[in-house]
Amino acid sequence: MSISESYPPAFRRVINDGDPLATAEAESVLVQGKDINIPAIDMERLDKEILREACKEWGIFRLENHGVPLALTSRLQEISESLLSLPFENKRELFAAVNSPLSYFWGTPALNRSGDALKRGAQASNVAMLEGFNVPLSSLSNLPTSTSCDNDADQEPKLESFRVLMEEYGRHITRIAVSLFEAIAQTLDLELSGNRRSEYLSESTGLMRVYRYPRSSYQAAGEALGMEVHTDSSVISILKEDESGGLEIMKGEEWFCVKPVANTLIVNLGDMMQVISDDEYKSVTHRVKKKNWKTERHSVCYFVFPKRDYVIKSSNYKPFAYSEFEAQVQADVQSLGTKIGLPRFNPNSPLFL
Repeated sequence: MSISESYPPAFRRVINDGDPLATAEAESVLVQGKDINIPAIDMERLDKEILREACKEWGIFRLENHGVPLALTSRLQEISESLLSLPFENKRELFAAVNSPLSYFWGTPALNRSGDALKRGAQASNVAMLEGFNVPLSSLSNLPTSTSCDNDADQEPKLESFRVLMEEYGRHITRIAVSLFEAIAQTLDLELSGNRRSEYLSESTGLMRVYRYPRSSYQAAGEALGMEVHTDSSVISILKEDESGGLEIMKGEEWFCVKPVANTLIVNLGDMMQVISDDEYKSVTHRVKKKNWKTERHSVCYFVFPKRDYVIKSSNYKPFAYSEFEAQVQADVQSLGTKIGLPRFNPNSPLFL
């Protein structure tokens, strides 16, 4: 099988031949970021002042000594790459079993609650050059023991290994997310008594997304079509990436490249943390724009959210539950082609609804 056959058909022209229109857009819109070192937080000796500064000035930091076994992350990357390298049609069928909680997506990171790609409005930009699996952690134990894929006998052991590894990795990442949130809450003097912590950050909402950004023989076109500029809707997002790099953040009015560092995690704050902190901490604006398109880029990202029906109150935003925010984001993506996010809930914003 040619490697291009594992990619969605819409990717293949760019991968093999390039797309001059995408190239023109890349040259006119995208500016290469400068390399930058983001703050580092040592999980074993967590310094609250360094954490506060990282959240306030950056919205992103690198996590060292996080306690996730290297053998686990290596094996998870190996099995994820193996599944994503299957023929495109096989991947589409692999998670299509009735009631399977896992889903396969491509061309956009904008998904609904079921993990299906949202149909985007006419104003949407070009198809994003990424694909992946959406994995809600609380539903992994419900993964069917058989699939509809023609090569069941070959793929079921891989899928079971993927499930087991995801569950183990998910336990580690959930532990990290809870510990970090509690530490961040202390820097904000946020009251977490009773059920308040699980209202702000509900472990049951945790999900993983496994991403693959394809290689391309046409570099400029590929640079135009990575992960688009966005903020995460989460409270906290935790990224494990390979060594190929490509993550860029906006600080001030400039783009900066975040270089990968072995055996570390990248933690960024999402929109819900910005609201919870009453804008003291910021949801970082970021994108993925690979420099080297001779190799694929693989990453795994964990997202966690507030309890869906918990109403968050802030002096800068109208009170809202995460379910309202999610519905508004999806409506904007479907009608406008892009996420608007927090300005929809800020009475001082011209985009307020």
